Amino acid sequence: MGRQPPRYQQIKQYLLDNIQTGHFPVDHKIPPEEQLAVTFGVSRMTANKAIRDLVQEGYLVRQSGIGTFVTDRRSESPLAEINNIADEVRSRGHVYANRVVSCEALHADDEIALRMGVRIGTRLFHSILIHLENGQPIQLEERFVNPRWVPGYLEADFARQTPNEVLVAACPITDMEHVVEAVLPEAGAAEWLEIDAALPCLSVRRRTWSGDRLISYAHLLHPGDRYKLRTMARSPS
Repeated sequence: MGRQPPRYQQIKQYLLDNIQTGHFPVDHKIPPEEQLAVTFGVSRMTANKAIRDLVQEGYLVRQSGIGTFVTDRRSESPLAEINNIADEVRSRGHVYANRVVSCEALHADDEIALRMGVRIGTRLFHSILIHLENGQPIQLEERFVNPRWVPGYLEADFARQTPNEVLVAACPITDMEHVVEAVLPEAGAAEWLEIDAALPCLSVRRRTWSGDRLISYAHLLHPGDRYKLRTMARSPS
């Protein structure tokens, strides 16, 4: 007869099963430690360990003086920062990968010339990548880069470095601009992201500068049910 798992693991599995089946939906307040301890016949410390593990794994969030709640585990990115998406995925304990759709030099049309602050016809570098978390597409990235400032961009190995890492290595990023909106994906984008074309997406248009040099313009498209953006603001003191 096999050994029973540790009691805290039983509590943890009970909570996880309820979360994953939707019995405990997002923002649901889970039973308090005292109640779990009584239900499972364990000490409050044992119940606390089960909850603490799930908080660390991103399934639960504690709110001081209120209780512990089921959190939204969709991939999350801070809007006010430029983070490496590979680091974000790995920080959640998940596996990062990407697929390169294209990587080429082209000449700027009127729209891209305006966004990049260059003349129409200026030679630019262009890449399209699909970023994946545990094998599931979470971001379609189309990026234009000024070769004057990042001359080795097309030679980068994106299996080893993300476009963000290549840019940061070439030029320290000092300023950025974000434009965020909800959109429906175009047919090609929906296919690359493996979603229905009727699924709303989060669109982020981002420009980045190093000093007074406009380095890059990127259009980032995220499936709305897999990704969220977060921002924080300080209240006036």
